[in-house]
Amino acid sequence: MTEPAYLRESLPLDTTPLDTRPLDTTAQLFLRISDQLGSQLSHVTLNGTRRRMPPTERPTLVAVAHGSRDPRALLTATELLDRVRELRPGLDVRLGHIELNEPLLPRTLAALEGERSEDGARAVLVPLLLGRGYHVKHDLPQAAAAVPGADIRVAAPLGPHPLLVEALCSRLAEAGWQPEDGTSRSAGVVLAAAGSRDPDSASDARDTAELLSERLGGVPVIPAYASAAQPTVPAAVRALTARGRHRIAIASYFAFPGLFATRSAAASPWIAAAPLGAHPALARLLLQRYDEALSTAYATQRRELAPA
Repeated sequence: MTEPAYLRESLPLDTTPLDTRPLDTTAQLFLRISDQLGSQLSHVTLNGTRRRMPPTERPTLVAVAHGSRDPRALLTATELLDRVRELRPGLDVRLGHIELNEPLLPRTLAALEGERSEDGARAVLVPLLLGRGYHVKHDLPQAAAAVPGADIRVAAPLGPHPLLVEALCSRLAEAGWQPEDGTSRSAGVVLAAAGSRDPDSASDARDTAELLSERLGGVPVIPAYASAAQPTVPAAVRALTARGRHRIAIASYFAFPGLFATRSAAASPWIAAAPLGAHPALARLLLQRYDEALSTAYATQRRELAPA
């Protein structure tokens, strides 16, 4: 697939024939060449790179959060999106929720009516969700398809990804994890996640646990869940304790504060990290998922995300 124009670093020469009509004079030829070059060069900076297109010509990034009754969740999501805007000035970044908080995703999408981008993709839904599950596979594609005449793409969930591991390690360090804990025979980590009945979601959590274990120097990391899957967080803590691991940290694999994150943290016998929140690595990952969605053929993407 041809890469969207605004993602290219430099501007290729336009090879379209200038005109097939007869040219009366050499002057007309030069005028036409000058007109085309002027149009092309208007998009190029002095160092030869392509200028970014105006904000209205780029698809809107719609970050989709689950929603929570915890008021800190909405505040944290707003802070995270402010970081995204700082990283990509001019990009239209909006928030939508699956449930519990305003604005709900359908309302956010309805507000995009009549807005178009150069490549025809009016918006990219970037789920603020950490793995594959029902919301990513069903709810988001259905919400996108429900907007008449719209071209809306759905990005991959945030996890698993090394940037998430970077954020997890940072939050653990803030909670009191020390580098030497990675080599301690008494230390262990429970990666506390929301949980899902979808086996792909559990697979994604296991992949993240393996990446985190490697990043922490080989300390055992057990994925555990606040709902819908096993083991529970307390059960994972007991399993590590049975292996002689008594300094057990909870790594909060939640995007934002909420009931599940609070309950998981309460099960910690030692330290509990804060949710990922507005960590800079998370902001960078949102933009990466946005760019990836735009570089993927839309038809292929929809087949992959279509409900089974």
